[in-house]
Amino acid sequence: MQLPQNVTIKEVGPRDGLQNEKEMIPTEEKIEWINHLSDTGLSYIEISSFVHPKWIPQLGDALEVAKGIKRNPEVTYATLVPNMKGLERALEADVDEVSIFMSASESHNKKNINKSIDETFPVLQEVVEGAKAENKSVRGYISTVFGCPYDGPVPLENVQKVCDQLFSMGIDELSIGDTIGVANPLQVQHVLETLSKDFPKDQLALHFHNTRGTALANVLTSLQLGFTTFDSALGGLGGCPYAKGASGNLATDDLLYMLKGMNIDTGIDQDKLMRAGSFIQDKMDKPLPSHHMQIAYKGGDVT
Repeated sequence: MQLPQNVTIKEVGPRDGLQNEKEMIPTEEKIEWINHLSDTGLSYIEISSFVHPKWIPQLGDALEVAKGIKRNPEVTYATLVPNMKGLERALEADVDEVSIFMSASESHNKKNINKSIDETFPVLQEVVEGAKAENKSVRGYISTVFGCPYDGPVPLENVQKVCDQLFSMGIDELSIGDTIGVANPLQVQHVLETLSKDFPKDQLALHFHNTRGTALANVLTSLQLGFTTFDSALGGLGGCPYAKGASGNLATDDLLYMLKGMNIDTGIDQDKLMRAGSFIQDKMDKPLPSHHMQIAYKGGDVT
């Protein structure tokens, strides 16, 4: 089995993990959780989103969170930015990286952004140019690559078109999203082999959801194809508010357990990660869905 020696895990729990939670998490608890995450060895944390609070009320305190956390110089702190107004607030917060987002399917893009795909490009182009002018790196997210909750299967040529447009804007990295967790390893292989013909592997990341229990299997397929960057959320938190049934990101703790057992280095301390997981689990007062946090919640050994 051909596997990489090192993998980068990008923690998206404070944004993608919390955005679907109805019970409001106090700002100070979000800040403390991110501070715990910053001490785990993670090199990247997506801390919030500067979308309008009426769309994602849970993340309406993004500026306060960004200004309140204790910055670790070894960590890149990123936020999601939908437009120039969001960019202004992200720059005020002095985040390290700006993340833009759109979908590969028309219906999900309209639900998520309230614009068609073609209408979205110029908005994002302006954000990329504005962020680059302030010497910020820019990450792109493309949702519904493997399937859409409204349109069903998404033609790969549609995905390629959006990828090409985003890279043409000058983004540094593109995260390929299985928004509703429908992907299987064979489909992942086909999509990644096709995309890697046109785009560098080291500029592509994978964002799997575990809705149907296939996230780790899809990671393994990606690893064997030479992909080394994965988004995940501690405890398996998360989901897309505009994709019914899109529960549960790939869990950082479950991913780390698998990679550690395969002797693939991530730089993350498992004990510190589990303490960070226990912290947010206690604050939310419910067991988190990942296998590791379920074991910890029942008092089991997670090593």
